[in-house]
Amino acid sequence: MTASERVQKRIDRLLDQIEEAADQRDWSAVHQLAEDVLRLEPENADALTYLAAAERDPRGTAAPSPTQAQRAQLETTPIEPHLPPAASPDAERRRITVMFCDLQGSTNLSQQLDPEELRDVIRSYQEVCAEAVSRFDGHSAKYLGDGLLIYFGYPQAHEDDPQRAVRSGLAILEEMSPLNARLKVDKDLELSVRIGVHTGLVVAGEMGGGDSIEALAIVGETPNIAARLQEVAEPNTVVVSGITANLVQGFFRCDSMGFQELKGIAEPMELYAVLSESGAQSRFEVAASAAQLTPLVGREQEVGLLMDRWEQAKEGLGQVVLLNGEPGIGKSRLVDALTERLVGDPHTFRQLRCSAYHQNIALHPFIEYLESRIGIKSEDSPEERLNQLEVHLDAIDFPKAEAVPLLAGLCPYNWMGVFPRSS
Repeated sequence: MTASERVQKRIDRLLDQIEEAADQRDWSAVHQLAEDVLRLEPENADALTYLAAAERDPRGTAAPSPTQAQRAQLETTPIEPHLPPAASPDAERRRITVMFCDLQGSTNLSQQLDPEELRDVIRSYQEVCAEAVSRFDGHSAKYLGDGLLIYFGYPQAHEDDPQRAVRSGLAILEEMSPLNARLKVDKDLELSVRIGVHTGLVVAGEMGGGDSIEALAIVGETPNIAARLQEVAEPNTVVVSGITANLVQGFFRCDSMGFQELKGIAEPMELYAVLSESGAQSRFEVAASAAQLTPLVGREQEVGLLMDRWEQAKEGLGQVVLLNGEPGIGKSRLVDALTERLVGDPHTFRQLRCSAYHQNIALHPFIEYLESRIGIKSEDSPEERLNQLEVHLDAIDFPKAEAVPLLAGLCPYNWMGVFPRSS
């Protein structure tokens, strides 16, 4: 799936959500969702229609979902300036993660390309960024020419927003590769991006006046620092502050850049270049790898039950155990305790995890396990991935004629849509 196709899929999902919100007369949600669509496709007719309907009823109480006739009328009727409600919601203090992404060498590009060609190139780059940001539930706040200001943690907050920001930055770098491959063939040019990420305190809320009201504005040092980090980043790298690096420690491999002076920032800051993901999928794995686990206390009954099921399984009576509980209650710790007790007892251990970052990729846990088992790395080319799959199937004496099309077909996104060769 190309970046354009993924953006269109995102637009379709947003339009479905807009329709549901309109049926429930939730015009605040309609307004926000329509603006999200217009950031991806500024001339989307459906989004403009719904936005006009939402702005005509700012109290969110009366306007029904636009009929076909009403849509035609709205499209031909001038939209009145949107006036803010008399009592705007108060601004709030929030800790968020800000990412600033900038296209390097845009001035040179403007000298090489016709303005229309330059616009197409920049829009292609923006589509890549928008898709990666939306995948990790970030908010594209501003398009500043060829730069992007992105929030993670506002307006929608997650417990792992710093991780989401860094993952989004790495995803942008990864997805720029196929875009550059096309641009190299079509226009003999390659794009480079620089990304800075910082986590800090801001005041968030409505800003501006007159016709230039920004509903989701932030004020504070955080966005300025993110922009400065982008300026010191090498091309096609992600640089994070020491604060953000501490928050994502264990989930990514980072290389310290030492303390550096940043323009307009009083004190030197320690910076880190993000190299890659570490492979850790949970805080439990990070704590386990750092030997920070405390002794398991008060779980003798549960561990005994698991060991009893294991003994039955060894006798040929297949068992399935479901561990269910609130986050942080100790499910992963209990599984770890079981594996510790099985040391020296012949067994096969396979661990597959779901991910909030890949909700739209079917069978993602199995795909991730397959790539880990084969030894595929994120930097491997599609051809290298396919070769590794075939070598692995040969090693286990598995028929490639049937297995290669099925297994390679599971990963069209990760493998860039490479078609398997005939055996």
